[in-house]
Amino acid sequence: MHFFHSMGHVIGGTLLIAATAIGVGMLAMPVATAEAGFLPSVVVYLLCWLFMLCTGLLFLEACIWMPKDANLITMVDRLLGFKTKILCWFVYLFLFVTVMIAHVVGGGSILREIFGPEIPMWASSIFYVIIFFPVVYLGARSVDRFNFFLMAGIIVSYILFIVFSAGHTNMKLLSYSNWSKALWSLPILFTAFTYQVIVPTLMSYMNRDVKKVRLSIILGSSIPLVVYLIWEFLILGIVPVQGPHGLVEAGKLGQTAIAPLKEFTGNRYLFGVSKSFAFFTMTASYIALSLAYFDFLADGLKIKKEGVRRLWLALLVFLPPTFVALYKPTIFITALDYAGGVSCAILFGIFPPLMVWVGRYVKNYSRDTQQLPGGKPLLVLLMLFIVLELGMEVHKIFLQVISNM
Repeated sequence: MHFFHSMGHVIGGTLLIAATAIGVGMLAMPVATAEAGFLPSVVVYLLCWLFMLCTGLLFLEACIWMPKDANLITMVDRLLGFKTKILCWFVYLFLFVTVMIAHVVGGGSILREIFGPEIPMWASSIFYVIIFFPVVYLGARSVDRFNFFLMAGIIVSYILFIVFSAGHTNMKLLSYSNWSKALWSLPILFTAFTYQVIVPTLMSYMNRDVKKVRLSIILGSSIPLVVYLIWEFLILGIVPVQGPHGLVEAGKLGQTAIAPLKEFTGNRYLFGVSKSFAFFTMTASYIALSLAYFDFLADGLKIKKEGVRRLWLALLVFLPPTFVALYKPTIFITALDYAGGVSCAILFGIFPPLMVWVGRYVKNYSRDTQQLPGGKPLLVLLMLFIVLELGMEVHKIFLQVISNM
């Protein structure tokens, strides 16, 4: 019985990590990678997954050095100093708000697709938030249990999607490739592979059992990679890159990868399953990220998660993103792009190797807790990679500003 209880925690942690990653970013990935083509996209997927696995393990190592219930703010404050802590606050808030905005917009859009276009977009978005507010308010145990239901929905709808879409795949569409466009999809891929926000929460939930959390990170981050690759194969094999209702046009309209399917398959069952899959993936990610945001604010503001204070924290998590989503409901792709290209790159690209560098080589914390081999050369390589990505993102934003002038 002890074995099953122990593995239950690992399975729950694995599913929470997978659910945090498999979410809103997945619906945007085929749109973001379409111009590169299938094979270049596969290479970038593998590169991004490996990078995020490394930084996730570094994040875990930094968590070990911290007191119980410490979140990223406390970690950055102790390891990188007060000024970096202020930067972390702004970047973290920007990340959560932008990703939560994308979830509210995407979730509201899917509910509107399910219940019919006669329901206003603002009403479906508000309804989406109201449904899942109590789940997050009740805490990690509630989210963990509800997440089993969502993951079951993801698995069933995903399998049905594969079954219904396999006959519509066109191998000629998959032969297209443009390697020069491959790396430009990194910002959205970073968002799609991000799970590190949930690691401090898992450390508390698993009573700081490092082996369990480490196993959950490895297994939980690998599940999205497999799911994403199959998803990419099917979408890029069904929907053309260019032309009316193509993936490029969907990106310009701020749509998900689900929207063009109806035009190219004519299969109402496939479209229905794809909407169900989108709903489950979006919601699983939404409640996991909301929980991580909740714990982040509690740690950063030093507020106990009790009584009326707990309610105020929950309102801080849900209300601001909802207001922005209602004001600008076409912000889906842009929000994810900025979230991954800037916020995820800094928080989960630069900060983990920097914090571990300071912990290992400046503060001389115990090396017995080391979670990633490679020493200084690997830490430098990881930081150089993320600097390259940030440079590309700044360049892209600059070109967008110039084109809109």
